[in-house]
This record gives sequence, C-alpha cells and structure tokens, in this order.
Amino acid sequence: MKNPLGKILATLLIITLLISACQPQNHEPIGATGKHGMVVSAHPEATEIGLRVLQSGGNAMDAACAVELALAVCYPAAGNLGGGGFWVVYQPNGKVHTLDYRERAPQQASRNMFLDETGEVIPGLSTQSILSSGVPGTVAGLVMAHEKFGSLPWKRLVQPAIDLAQKGFPLTEAQANDFNRLKKDFLERNSWTVPFVHDTLWNEGDTLVQPDLAETLKRIRDEGKAGFYSGTTAQFLISQSEALQGLLSKTDLEAYEAKWREPITGTFRDLEFYSMAPPSSGGVALKQLLGLVEIMGDQFDGHNSPNTVHLMAECEKLVYADRADYLGDPDFVCVPVDHLTDPDYLKLRASLVKADTATPADQISAGAMPPEESQETTHFSIADKWGNAVAVTTTLNAGYGNKIVVRGAGFLLNNEMDDFSIKPGFPNLYGLVGKEANAIQPGKRMLSSMTPTILTRDGKLFMVVGSPGGSTIITSVFQTILNVVDHQMSMQEAVSAQRFHHQWLPDLIQHEPAAFDSLTMEQLRSKGHQFRQLNAIGRVDAILVHPDGTYEGGADPRGNDTAKGY
Repeated sequence: MKNPLGKILATLLIITLLISACQPQNHEPIGATGKHGMVVSAHPEATEIGLRVLQSGGNAMDAACAVELALAVCYPAAGNLGGGGFWVVYQPNGKVHTLDYRERAPQQASRNMFLDETGEVIPGLSTQSILSSGVPGTVAGLVMAHEKFGSLPWKRLVQPAIDLAQKGFPLTEAQANDFNRLKKDFLERNSWTVPFVHDTLWNEGDTLVQPDLAETLKRIRDEGKAGFYSGTTAQFLISQSEALQGLLSKTDLEAYEAKWREPITGTFRDLEFYSMAPPSSGGVALKQLLGLVEIMGDQFDGHNSPNTVHLMAECEKLVYADRADYLGDPDFVCVPVDHLTDPDYLKLRASLVKADTATPADQISAGAMPPEESQETTHFSIADKWGNAVAVTTTLNAGYGNKIVVRGAGFLLNNEMDDFSIKPGFPNLYGLVGKEANAIQPGKRMLSSMTPTILTRDGKLFMVVGSPGGSTIITSVFQTILNVVDHQMSMQEAVSAQRFHHQWLPDLIQHEPAAFDSLTMEQLRSKGHQFRQLNAIGRVDAILVHPDGTYEGGADPRGNDTAKGY
C-alpha cells in the first residue's frame, strides 16, 4: 500500500468533516457589536456622528436627529432636508411611538396634473420636473421628535452636520461614480453650478463641500422649524419653485405639520412587532405577510428553497394587490387596516395560494371588503444604553430626487408626487400601481412603502430593522425578519443574505444574482414563475439584541453602510 499515513489522515479528515456537518450550527454574531449602544446607517460619517452622540450621553432619539441631519449632507442620494420619512420609537417602558413626516401634495396640485389633454401620462413630468416635488417634511419631523424625546440641546445635534457641510467629507467610490453619471442631469435641471458638478471627473476620496447647505443648517440650528419653513430658506425654496413654474408656495410651507400616528402592531411567533401605519403601506403589508406565514405553518421548508420562495412570492402577490386597491392617506380616505390584517381575512387569502402552481397576476385581485368599508431611500437603526431604539426610513423617492437643488439653500428636492396614482393602473417609478385611494389631492400625503419596524420579545427590545428600495422595502424587511427568526441567522448574516421580491405587477420574481441555484430556478419555472435579475434589492440596516444584552449591528454590504457600537 502506497503512503498509508496519507490515507489515514485523509480518512480522519473526512470523518471530522462529517461530524462537524452533523453538529448544530452556531451562528455567532459577525456584525459590529456593542454593550451600550449601536448605530447602523448608510454612510460611515453619519454612523460616527450618531455614535459620538450616544457616547456623550445622548439617547437614541438624539442620535437619530444627528444622524438624519448628517445624512442630508453626506448621503445626498437619499438623506435629505427636502424630503420626508417615518420614525418608529421604542422606549424601555414598552411604549411605542410612530411619527409621520411624509411629504404632502401642494395646495395647487390636482388629480390629473401629470396627464395631457388626451388623458395620457406625460413622460418624466412626475419624476423629473419641479411639479414632482411634494411639500418637504423632514425638518418638521425632526423638530417634533426632538421636542418629545430629546435630552441634548437641539443646536448640539445640528452642529455636526453643519461642520460636515462646511469642511467637507471624502466621497466614496459609489458617490463619485454617481456624480459623474448624473452630471448631465444636474446641469440640465439647474441653472446654477450645483456642488455635485465638478469641472473634471470626481474620484473616490475627493472632498465635497456644500457651503449653501451649511448656511441652511445654521438657520435650522438657530430657529428650529421656522428656520426652514419661513424666512430666508423658505424664500429660496419658493423662488426656485416660481422660477421653474412649480406649485410650492408660502402657504404650503407654513401649513405643513408632522403627525404622530398609532403604530401597526401584531405578533409573529413569540415576538411582538411595531411598524408604520398609513400613509405608509409598509406596516399593513408586513403584518399581512407575517400573518400568512403563520397561517401556512410548516409548508415553508428552508431559506430560499423552491417551496419557500414559491409560497412567499404567492403571498406577496396577494398583499401587493390589496395595497393597490385600498391603501392611501388615512386623512383623506378610509383605509380598512383592521379588515386587511384580520386573521379570518388572511385565512381566506391564504386559501388562494396553490402549493404547486403560480397564480398569474391577472387572475389575482384585491380581497373583498365587508359592506360599508376602502430605489432611493435610506434607513438607519439606533439603540442606546437605556434600551431606547429608533427605526427611521427617509427618502427623496428616486436617487437624488428630481435632481433639482434649491439655489441659495443647497438641498435637493424630492420627486414624491410620483408615489401618487397619477393615473389609475399606471405604474410609478418602481412599477407599483395604485387606484382611487392614492389619487392626487391637495394637502394629501402620497402612499409609501417605507417599513421601519421594531420587534420585542416579552416586552424587551429584540430587533430594529428597515430598508430603502422603493417597492422592495416591504419584502426586504419581511425576509430579514424571517432570516433571523425562522432561519436562525445572525443579524449580519440576515442582512447580507441574497434577496428576492414579487409585487404582483409585473408578474415576475425579481431576484439578486446568487439568490437561487439552477435547480431552484428550474423547479420554480415548473410551477409557472418567471424571473428578472436585479443587481441588488434593498439595503437593510438593522440591530439584533442577543440574550446577554449585546447589540449586534447588521450593515448592508450592498452599499457603504456602516455599523458601530460601543
């Protein structure tokens, strides 16, 4: 026998590997960890600023204000002063608060404002023009949140963003590429030289300085809400709107108010969850999806298995069909939240799912109501040493909004008006369709998919989660929760795992490149599914609390997202 020692060693190695494979897998935390606090955001500068607030004695809500203002400087693709968003706040006494500072339609907005004389949609008007901008809500929301929860002085929380805008910060490779790619758009939509346009090509590490934005932030620091919605900043915004024949007015700015709303609440497995109510569709859709999973029980058989993917996609079709028909701003339409999330209704919807066959989208519609009843965003998650937590999702809608920078004020405007149903059945920027409940009306908030969510176990904080990604936000949050709760992944593993998405229309499973192997794809095709590959879906930033109280931050590797704890 040649080389018997080598054969013995090889045999021992095989036995060792087999024994190891049979052992239960121990998913150790592989994300950033911290005993006292954690910040996870889309940009390292913003994460560092939030961590410094926590380390200096601020609470999670203080840090959230500082991070959101910092993102308006260092992450202009989605961080903003000219957009809006939602907060979900958890306090260790068990109280949960949700804040809506979604943008509103201007008072001069009208139902058919994006249609031509024949009733057809005018291409680009709802995404690229000044008419695409809703009344910004970010500053009003942050001031309201600080008034309720802040422990550090407001000025102290705004100052880091001012410093960042004045001194500048180094661009990431992705940001440099964005600015180079969008140079033509910035030049075409602005009559003055905006800070994102460079004479030569931008490179990673170049410094972006924004002096006008710094001055705007100083007014917000010194005057609070009035520093944005009246005075110099407001006049800059109104002048910009008038120059481009837009609708934003002094009245719109003065009338804007953020609103506290009741959260969407529910249970999943042994957890309680809290998410955002309409005008976000996120909380309702998430509650429906988690409810359908529990009703269908052990039919799900593993992460991204053919059967699991099929069932999740079929559930998502049903939920997005409901979204199109029934969800809108509750201040303007009756949104049947209780019925849509009722277990009996969900059982009826679950009965429509066929185990071996994909139901074509044109055979799916919204569920019946009882008589008399109707990819660019950013998310960050923060938790502090007292057990407070904040999940925040905020947006301009498309990356860099409509690319219009307010002259003299230095901030980008949103193109959120595209999130209305600009024409029944006509898809928006993300392919979502809507109907009467989300039609344009003056002062109305447009429907959103943002899904900032907090989960607890036995009344104690368990997870803080959310994502950008337009229509894929809901399913990204849904999958991340399942990855942790049902598939026993660490927070970082759950965030990094490959994702997929179905939104009813178009009738496709959209997926990341490595989400499925060839056998899975083949089995799903045999059930009738069709596919579209995307480079990336969502950018989840989340926090998981381990049994010993340690925070684990999961920062999405799809971007420059960063988690830091202490």
